[in-house]
Order: sequence, then structure tokens, then C-alpha cells
Amino acid sequence: MLIRVSHLTTYRYGSPAGSVIQMLRLTPRNHDGQFVMNWRIDVSPDCRLDQHEDAFGNISHAFTADGPLDELRVLVEGEVETRDTQGVVRGAVERFPPSLYLRETALTRPDESIARMAAAAHTDADGNELKALHLLLARLHGDMHYDADPTHATTTAAEAFALKRGVCQDLTHIFVAAVRSIGIPARYVGGYFRRTDGVTEQDAGHAWAEAFVPGLGWVAFDTANGICATDAHIRVAVGLDYLGAAPVRGMRYGGAGETLSVQVQVDQSARQVQS
Repeated sequence: MLIRVSHLTTYRYGSPAGSVIQMLRLTPRNHDGQFVMNWRIDVSPDCRLDQHEDAFGNISHAFTADGPLDELRVLVEGEVETRDTQGVVRGAVERFPPSLYLRETALTRPDESIARMAAAAHTDADGNELKALHLLLARLHGDMHYDADPTHATTTAAEAFALKRGVCQDLTHIFVAAVRSIGIPARYVGGYFRRTDGVTEQDAGHAWAEAFVPGLGWVAFDTANGICATDAHIRVAVGLDYLGAAPVRGMRYGGAGETLSVQVQVDQSARQVQS
């Protein structure tokens, strides 16, 4: 499938910002399930984008914009050709052994309820790790209410699980916390998802998890949709949690009264539709 993405992030400031420093993880890389046909990042005002790879192998860009700034816009556009690998991730850049992804973080620390749910799935699966992962996927997708009204970036897995609701970020943190609690390496993935209901306008990017299964490798589980990743997913960045794979993070000097708006459009490319 050829998927086209347009992702616009706009910051507006009630009083002008003196300067802004931003780190972007908005550029996908090639692997066996996807090939980046074209991709670009535009920032207003004009400034230099410095590209590098972070510790996890994500393509990152950093920039500094000098003010005074009433508004800052970051636009990402591109096309990615994808294919369905039944959730199995191969050919991706790997900087660390899977055991690193057993490390819990403040956002993915399991409480007793999460650990109990994970242990029950492991028992019901008779110790079969892949089966346990699918059981957790199904149970979380069924028990959690996807709420498009965001919590916030620092909502923990335990807090979201207690609320029984959250956005894809929250559901992913719960899945990662549960999986790690039964000794299976798991990581957070940020990217994009082409919906199957015809809706192309979205409020944000998407998030899911990958878990490591011996003999199979990394397998992607999308808790928000209750499925393994398909050719509708574009994988952009990985981390121990959201903070390690956040699409945009930064700081500013001055600029009181900041407001943020995000517009994301993900759809099948018109070039493929016409062909």
C-alpha cells in the first residue's frame, strides 16, 4: 500500500517567544515492511535542521529558531510504501539487545492490577509467550475505552489502567508495562495509521507496541485497534516509552500563553488509487 502523510504542528504564543529549540522524531526509516518513497520537513521560520540518529536508531532532527516568534509551524509530508508482515518486524535498525526493553520507566511501571492481569494471561496461555501477548492484546482492547479526549503526556500506565480509558499512547503504555512484568521485552512505537473507516483527518499520530518473541523476533501489537500491525501502519520511532519516541519535544524562552494545534492526514496515495 502507498500511504501519504501530512502532519502539521502549530505553536502560537500570546506574547512573542524569544527563541525555540525543538527535537523532532518525525522521519520513518526503511525496513522489510516499509519503504520511504519521499519525505520532507518544513519549519517556519526558515532555520537549519540538523539530522542525526538517537540512541535507539531513530532519525532525529534538531533546530533552533530565533525570535521574536508569534507562531511556529512544523510540517511533515511524504509517502511510504508498506506491506503486511503479520506484525513481524524485520530489517529495522537495532542498537540494543532485547533485554534492554525489560527496563521499566516512570510511565510504564506496572502496578498490582496490571501485573495480575498479565500473570493471568501468561497462565491461561500455558506459558506460550506469543499466545499470552495475543490474550493481553484482546483483553486490553476489550476492557479499555479509547477516549480521543487526551489525558496528558505524563499519564502513567497505572493511572490510565485505573481510569479504564485513554488515547493510543496510554493503551500502549499499559500493554508495555504488562508485557515487561511477565519477563517479555517490550517497547513503545510512534508512527501513523491509515484508518479503514475512510476517516483521513486525525488529531495526532498513532502509537503501538512491539514485543520480543524468541525464534520470531519483534512483533507489533496495536492495542487501540486490537490487531497486530499491518500495511496500514507506518513505523517512525521507538523508545522505552512515549518520551523516548515523542514526535516533537523542545523548550522555548519567553512566549507566554502557548497554544498547540495538530493536524494529521493519513490516506492511501492518489498515485496508487489512480494506477
